[in-house]
Amino acid sequence: MTQQFYVSPEQLMKDRADFARKGIARGRSVVVLTCRDGIALVAENPSPSLHKLGEIYDRIGFAAVGKYNEFESLRQAGVRYADVRGYSYSRDDVSARGLASVYAQSLGSVFTTEGKPFEVELAVAEVGAEPYQDHLYRLTFDGSIADESNYVVMGGQADVVNEALARSWNQDTGFPDAIRTAVGALSATRAPAEAPGTANGSSGYGNPGSAADAGAAPERLGAGLLEVAVLDRNPLSSRGTVRAFRRINTVELDRLLSGPEGD
Repeated sequence: MTQQFYVSPEQLMKDRADFARKGIARGRSVVVLTCRDGIALVAENPSPSLHKLGEIYDRIGFAAVGKYNEFESLRQAGVRYADVRGYSYSRDDVSARGLASVYAQSLGSVFTTEGKPFEVELAVAEVGAEPYQDHLYRLTFDGSIADESNYVVMGGQADVVNEALARSWNQDTGFPDAIRTAVGALSATRAPAEAPGTANGSSGYGNPGSAADAGAAPERLGAGLLEVAVLDRNPLSSRGTVRAFRRINTVELDRLLSGPEGD
């Protein structure tokens, strides 16, 4: 006789939540932060083609961690939603808040009705004409939505990255300093950099002191391990387009990370 076990709805939801959290934690972290020039999106991502950052609409960007196929399907659905709404009504009617609400409904429906929840966490960012008009929305696997301020950290060792960012974030900086701040926070989870001349050498971005030194800085992530994009606050005046989203290529990023002299 086959023995059957009863699982309460509460336990089932808990198991699904634990499953999704573990999947998200295995991914590399993403940081989205506001600054004087707009909104910077920085992800630890060595892949040149499987993007974790993307454009949704004129002034709206998207960042994600978790399973690529799942968050990419959501990104594409968001682009379709924005295009249809902008065409049917007005481009001004496409907002990060509306898009985040649609994502929340989709994630919540999958979490409660499907056999497996999405192992993703999303951020939807909309840059305003002034910093106080910026909007950051964070969405979790169960459809929960939060209106964030200043910055969002997702995936990986998010607590460590968030703590590092809390010590260094400054809204009055431009894109170069904001990106360096985000990279420094993402690098906080890495092992300390070794002194120049050791087996691994220095990355050029780390602390020149020995890894054995107390308080040695972690090895900083290089441009080849990063994906970076920005939402320009004034794209029309700076680049002659209404589209605020712009990717930072590896060459430009490497120069930017080398220090203020590379700005």
